[in-house]
Amino acid sequence: MYEAYLTARKGKKYREEVLEFTANLEENLIEIQNELLHNTYEVGRYREFFVYEPKQRMIMALPFKDRVIQWAIYRVVNPIFEKQFYEHSYACRVGKGTHSAANKLQSWLQMVNKKPGKWYYLKMDISKYFYRVDHDILLKIMAKKIKDKELMDLLSLIINSESTKFGLPVGASLTETDIREGDKGMPIGNLTSQMFANVYLNELDKFVNNELQAHHYVRYMDDFILLSNDKRQLHEWKESIMVFLDEELKLQTNNKTCVRPVSLGIEFVGFQIWFSHKKLRKSTVKRMKSHLKYLQKQYSRHDIDIPSVRQAIMSYKGMLDQTDAHLLKTKMSQRYVFSRKQVKK
Repeated sequence: MYEAYLTARKGKKYREEVLEFTANLEENLIEIQNELLHNTYEVGRYREFFVYEPKQRMIMALPFKDRVIQWAIYRVVNPIFEKQFYEHSYACRVGKGTHSAANKLQSWLQMVNKKPGKWYYLKMDISKYFYRVDHDILLKIMAKKIKDKELMDLLSLIINSESTKFGLPVGASLTETDIREGDKGMPIGNLTSQMFANVYLNELDKFVNNELQAHHYVRYMDDFILLSNDKRQLHEWKESIMVFLDEELKLQTNNKTCVRPVSLGIEFVGFQIWFSHKKLRKSTVKRMKSHLKYLQKQYSRHDIDIPSVRQAIMSYKGMLDQTDAHLLKTKMSQRYVFSRKQVKK
């Protein structure tokens, strides 16, 4: 529990709720331990707010106590599933971020570029993934690996703790079919949601690898790419994947699904990728600038600390380092200077 607490507070140690929890740390950790031991834990009330990248979306944040519990769960459960995850799924995993995903796809493009014939890619994206994850299916998948009833009861409590409209983009709605089929969705912003999302789509990874035997398949959460020199095969794979998603996971793809020549470049994880080079998508650059401007305001008002700013800047620097963007890096380093207003005593 103490290790989970240390991890949960990283970059947030000066927030009011964290300071309050820390002031009575031993008592709070013992209280959490007793609630879990005696099965009296109840999930706290979610705080809702909106983010606007890449589109307006509701984020649901738990109180700090619950985040400590989620880190405790994650530290035990995630390693169990990490061992069976597909090598080339790249979201919410250590060492497998957007840069690694983009680099792997580019390395495959470089490889197939040396082969004869014309190569194509199949790009698929699951529609409203986080809010359509089926609770019963998710719990059945997890129960295959976890035989401890008390732990499964705790996971079920977290998964079923709120409404079915987790992460629903503003203006979107559940269909009548979705509602009839039972509880769905996971809160975007939860640590366990990230883990559950990978566990759920690992079923797709196994299908693509074992049943379709696709050799060039890369996934970043609900966005995935397959390569082949046979255009007809990609269309067949597309139909097979859509049937599998519908019948086994109760998911559907969106209208971004397409089959195109790799020579046009592939949009993936914020980049436009060719075998020879990568570019940042214009929408990615726009979101980056908007977010840095937002961080400037937050930092100036003392709402975030230096580690949070540094983490964001290093992340964006890493993206820019992957591309030929020297001029853009220079402009951004000059424009986005972080300073704080003088605090009145």
